[in-house]
Formats: sequence, C-alpha cells, structure tokens
Amino acid sequence: MAKVFTDDFITTNGQPDLIVTDPPRAGMAEKVVEQLLTIRAKKIVYVSCNPATQARDLQLLDSAYKVMAVQPVDMFPHTQHVENVCLLHLR
Repeated sequence: MAKVFTDDFITTNGQPDLIVTDPPRAGMAEKVVEQLLTIRAKKIVYVSCNPATQARDLQLLDSAYKVMAVQPVDMFPHTQHVENVCLLHLR
C-alpha cells in the first residue's frame, strides 16, 4: 500500500471518502499512516488480525480520526486469534 497509495495515485484517481485497510500482522507502515493523515478521508475502516499493532496505529491516527466503533470477530474458533474491525471518523 505504501508504494501504490501515493500523491500521484490520489491525483489520478481522486480523493476517497472511505478507505478500507487490512494491513499485515505488523501493522501499517509509517508512510501509509502519514498518507492517511494527509488524505483525510471522511471515514476509515481498519481491519486487523493483531489488536496490539492496530492500537499502535490508531494512536498515530488519533490526531485526525476518532474511533466510533470497534467490533472483534472470532473467525478462528478455539484459537486466540481474532479479527478486529474499527470505524474511524475524521474529527
């Protein structure tokens, strides 16, 4: 996402109102967080398989976005793994 979601991509394809992101277990790259803060879409849906890195990324986005809803989803019964979905609104 860091290589594709650039200023040129936004110029060519337009400003998004909604961004859905599902980063790898390590969380979002710093450049992606910076780009999200620059783009300032009205809403972000952040899906994560690692609540710890999601919490880190949400803290980085906190200056511009407010968490409106959080929903854990148990897609892997009888394991400790959970998908966590957060809805963020632009402040």
